[in-house]
Amino acid sequence: MHSWRALSFALVGRAVVNPRVARDLASLAWSMRRRRWYREPPFLPFPPPEYVRWRMYTAYGDENAVPPVEDVLRIARWRRDLLRP
Repeated sequence: MHSWRALSFALVGRAVVNPRVARDLASLAWSMRRRRWYREPPFLPFPPPEYVRWRMYTAYGDENAVPPVEDVLRIARWRRDLLRP
C-alpha cells in the first residue's frame, strides 16, 4: 500500500466480502474517532491527524507510513477478541 486511499479501498473490499471484517473495522474506526467530531467540519468521525501520525511513528518508525492491509485487519481482529465478553 502506498496511500491511505488505496488502503481504504482495499479494506472496503474486504469488508464487502466478509461481514465480520466489516463489523471489526467499523468498531476499530469508531474507537479511534476524534472527540466532539460532530462539532467541527467535516463532521465525520475520523481520528485526529496528530494521533494517526503518532501511531504510525510508534508502529513503523515513520509518521508518514501507511500500514499494510493485513496489519489493519490483524489489529481489528485482536480488538474484537480482546473485547469479547
